[in-house]
Amino acid sequence: MQRLQVSVPAQPSKCDVLIGRGILSAAGTEIRRRLGRRAQRLALVSNKKVFKLYGPAVVDSLEASGFQVSHWLMGDGERYKSLKTAETALQFFSEHGIERTDAVVSLGGGVTGDVSGFAAATYLRGISFVQIPTTLVAQIDASIGGKVGVNLSSGKNRAGAFHQPRVVIADLETLKTLPARELTAGWCECIKQGAIGGRKLFKQTVDYLSQTTGKRMAVSLQLQNLIAVHLAFKASIVRSDAREDPERKDPRSRRILNFGHTVGHALEELTGYRRFRHGEAVGWGMLVAGELSKNLGLLDQSELESLRAGVRLCGPLPAARDIDADAILNAVTHDKKSARGLVQWILLERIGRPRIVSGNEIDVAILSMSIRDVLQKRNYE
Repeated sequence: MQRLQVSVPAQPSKCDVLIGRGILSAAGTEIRRRLGRRAQRLALVSNKKVFKLYGPAVVDSLEASGFQVSHWLMGDGERYKSLKTAETALQFFSEHGIERTDAVVSLGGGVTGDVSGFAAATYLRGISFVQIPTTLVAQIDASIGGKVGVNLSSGKNRAGAFHQPRVVIADLETLKTLPARELTAGWCECIKQGAIGGRKLFKQTVDYLSQTTGKRMAVSLQLQNLIAVHLAFKASIVRSDAREDPERKDPRSRRILNFGHTVGHALEELTGYRRFRHGEAVGWGMLVAGELSKNLGLLDQSELESLRAGVRLCGPLPAARDIDADAILNAVTHDKKSARGLVQWILLERIGRPRIVSGNEIDVAILSMSIRDVLQKRNYE
């Protein structure tokens, strides 16, 4: 088991991140260590598929550490990341006697963590929260940093909070049961972090994918070390800019984590959150951002080719050619990452060197061309 600590300014406690193989059985002990003896009840939030695989082992571990555990299973998929789902979770907490000294435990992927974390942040004005991520996206990104929230009809993640987990328990054995598309989504997020994090992280990720493409997921020490360095990178950004200061535009701003997300969110919204997994949409979004960076004269063609190659190694992305480019343009202008009414694009000067560019610095014709060249031409398929 490897341990990583995320220290966030103005937070009353630190978040410990535990990474290892076969560590679900230690969940009860680790959670009790952080919550102390006053915590009596835990509300475990999961979905039917994940709970069937891992719920019994986690519940046994929690009960062995003296917790009374109630579990609630939410729907599976981005379309369930809603206020209605969060309201149902809050009602469940109330009905099962969850008190301020108790906690919510999320067992699942990013959607489960976002919804249960949002509910924990708002129930009784905030109670403790624990993440047990079971997908690659959640383990290297979504579970770290304390961003929780739900989607509104006006856009993705429009209602949310910063609510740091007390502990994150990432058991790599859970990755062995992920379908291929879920792995593709996770690897796209890894490529994203490499592209903004540095050449070393990007190369380490690409080298791993080059060696394992087409092979069955193997939980190895090499994979554990790769996930650990991705977690360390995400943690370093969170420590630097915990609440995503809107005035920061430097390469260590938390905004850089949104590379690929502006177009990615638009694709998710325009397809009703049914066609793309989040990481797959981010994969397309990175390609558009890379193309835009090149068309603006920021990024060399060779660097763009490196980004393209990295995304290809992640696996096939769902088709996007039929999505209207004008609709995408309209959607990105309403992206929640805007500042003073302007979209803040995360672009690249080179692999490992992100740059924040305000929307008013980008010619609409160049943006439109970049979207069409990536999403509607076969050379990107």
